[in-house]
Amino acid sequence: MIDYKIVGERIKKARLEKGMSQVQVASKIGFSVAFLSRVERGSANISLTRLNQLCDILDVEEGALLNGTSQKSENYLSNDFKEVLDNCDDKQKKLIYRIAKLISKY
Repeated sequence: MIDYKIVGERIKKARLEKGMSQVQVASKIGFSVAFLSRVERGSANISLTRLNQLCDILDVEEGALLNGTSQKSENYLSNDFKEVLDNCDDKQKKLIYRIAKLISKY
């Protein structure tokens, strides 16, 4: 199952890393800016064909947007999770760790 919110976050990150605005990307792919915004927020789904076009525009691999890696899908969310942790202070990391331990027991 595809988590479109996470995919949208990755699209936005790739767009920003490329230094492109939503207006620039939307005009290149033939989307409205409003639709691209909804895709980036995860409130609208993007077809695989359009995703492929978007990857060409942003110069990223489909795997990087779909599963967070261009290597292996078993690393799903690993890079994203690491990035979240890198942006947390020690107190937040401890809380995330405790929550993950609780969840992993089930």
